[in-house]
Amino acid sequence: MTIILGIESTAHTFGIGVVKNGKVLANVRDMYTTETGGIIPNESAKHHARVKDSLYEKALVESRIKESDIDAISFSQGPGLNPCLLEGIKFTKELAKRLNKPVIPVNHCVAHLEIGQITGAKDPVLLYVSGANTQIIAYASGKYRIFGETLDIGVGNFIDTFGRYAGMGFPAGPKIQELAKNGKKYIELPYKVKGMDIALSGILTNLKQKLESKKYSMEDLCYSLQETVFAMLVETAERALAHTGKKELLLGGGVACNSRLQEMCKIMCNERGAKFFCPERPLLVDNAAMIAYLGGIMFKAGIKVSGKEIEKLDIMPRERTDDILVKWK
Repeated sequence: MTIILGIESTAHTFGIGVVKNGKVLANVRDMYTTETGGIIPNESAKHHARVKDSLYEKALVESRIKESDIDAISFSQGPGLNPCLLEGIKFTKELAKRLNKPVIPVNHCVAHLEIGQITGAKDPVLLYVSGANTQIIAYASGKYRIFGETLDIGVGNFIDTFGRYAGMGFPAGPKIQELAKNGKKYIELPYKVKGMDIALSGILTNLKQKLESKKYSMEDLCYSLQETVFAMLVETAERALAHTGKKELLLGGGVACNSRLQEMCKIMCNERGAKFFCPERPLLVDNAAMIAYLGGIMFKAGIKVSGKEIEKLDIMPRERTDDILVKWK
């Protein structure tokens, strides 16, 4: 029996997860939000500091475990925002010292992929779409390789930036999804696909110009945004499936909560005879259950940091998915 406590703090969300032998016992989280504007890293970190102790207690209660039952503590080492990551590693070290437990540093992006095993996916291509990250990832030759990615900004940040420009708070994604449902006219936007990579900054500028012109309804702009950008994502994901020869597509990241993106991915997979997998919403958004889940896999493979070596651990805010040596497979 292995019980892993996971800590997530890469950006706007602080979370505590508990996983026992691959089963999620608790997945509690609290998200930093704003009425206007976007995420302010230092303010988000202050939010994490305020909620960490109460979320930890809540996770213990939900999972019905005692502190002594914990075998190891895993945490998001990166990538992410420095102030937010620092709160997570600080809390991890405090717990590890007090409980005398080993620590497992986890890559946030890889955790999004590994939690997909819960859905039944065995060897998928992952379309990972979140705030800062937009990547198409698959396992090959000992690493999770990035077969395609954004050349400028992540799709979540792109959506939130447009939403902020339009006067919405953070996060803007859910609001844009609702507005898009009432869109009736498709407005042509730039379509930027380069191989298996995409570019979004030009589309963002074009959307801002169209919004300023006041010639188009917000509903039609949101609808056209989704249809254009999601088509780009699905096209590059399909190209990655063809390139790798894999037969499974897995969605991950907060933007994957969007029902229209899920629908478009399903259509593509049905047309090419591939299987489509998508975890439930609590495991798509930034969460600590996925950190604990991957931590459990790594712990069983003997990957951990103990004793005085824990103090030497640091955050990795710019760590890439393909930097990780996958020693647990």
